[in-house]
Amino acid sequence: MVPAQLVSAHFKSYPPEARELAIRHLKLLQQLPLAFAPLLIQQIQQYDWLFPAERREIDEQLSYLETSSHEKRRLLLAGFAALDLASLNAGAWVTSPGEFSEKLSGYLWSTRQMDAFRLATARYFDELRTALPPQRPALRRLGIAVIGSGVEQTAYPLFRKLRPHGTRFSRVNPANGLSVLLEAAEVRARSNPAPFAHWYVDGGAPESASTPSLMRVSWGGLEPVRRALLRRIDAALNGGVSGPESLASMLHRLRPQDIGLPAGPGEQVLARFETSILADRSGAQIFSTTFVQWTVRELWRRAQPLTILARFAPRQRQRSMNELLSGKGKPDDLDVTGSLIDADMGAYYMWIEQQRLPGAPDASFIVWFEDRTEALVISPTLPRNAESSNPVDMRWIIGQVA
Repeated sequence: MVPAQLVSAHFKSYPPEARELAIRHLKLLQQLPLAFAPLLIQQIQQYDWLFPAERREIDEQLSYLETSSHEKRRLLLAGFAALDLASLNAGAWVTSPGEFSEKLSGYLWSTRQMDAFRLATARYFDELRTALPPQRPALRRLGIAVIGSGVEQTAYPLFRKLRPHGTRFSRVNPANGLSVLLEAAEVRARSNPAPFAHWYVDGGAPESASTPSLMRVSWGGLEPVRRALLRRIDAALNGGVSGPESLASMLHRLRPQDIGLPAGPGEQVLARFETSILADRSGAQIFSTTFVQWTVRELWRRAQPLTILARFAPRQRQRSMNELLSGKGKPDDLDVTGSLIDADMGAYYMWIEQQRLPGAPDASFIVWFEDRTEALVISPTLPRNAESSNPVDMRWIIGQVA
């Protein structure tokens, strides 16, 4: 089947909002090249489960394509239309556009057309960025990383990659530091209560928070879900699933309810996000530091929030893969020193991802060695590549980025 043959009935299995969106833009979808239409339809199929920022991008993309002249749209998508897909077995690509995407990737590699596809994709998104400039955030973004929980002493030089970009403080009063940072995140959430705009991510057992608009995701809170997922992976490997591709395909089809997450109205967006972190990200099911790093990366990329407070906690020690997947290791066998190194690099990556978002020059970032006197602050109000030995506390630091 080619896009020109699409009819409303093809979308009857889609979630309600996705179905309505596809039918509303059916005439546009019928005019798209086969190498492009399923990829856009894959985004539409997930519409009900996406964050507001992702929905807005899809709406703007569809509107731009629909309002462009036929000739402008033809030129924009010419690279996709020029791809030779005559030998590709597309399958039921409307029902399963994700599986089509996997087949298309392999086919393009085997026919040496991947470079042409990448060129067409780059041209398309360059045009979109020019035509649809990103919106500036309603509030200056703030990222906070708390690292080093449980570390008594270390000779590891912290914040090496972040020091050129901010001011390092060496005499921070650590009293109630985590509580002050959590309070600051809650204040921002209450004053700007946009959906999915403020997040608290914890790599251990989370601190209590009472602000509904501050979303919470934690390693400890998802323990039953993680164990259910590991059991499925272990059973699949013991049951004959062979190769990483087969396992990845199985995990990609998982639904939240398959691993014990809620699936009711109003719960799907968060549940689908948590499922994707645990099922699609290598190591996020096993190591808490990896879980925090991937969660934060995906939040910046997908939800584009105004606030993220991320607390890295000690991860388990590395053991054999069979033992890690079985979940039968000692829960108290933690590598606090290795976790600090992981978290220090994770904080750097967290800042890098924040810099990719609109309003990055005005954004601020804090990284603190938990319960210790070292912190680094990146803010438009503070000098870069600077050191300060002045005694400060966490409220003073928050005041510099408020």
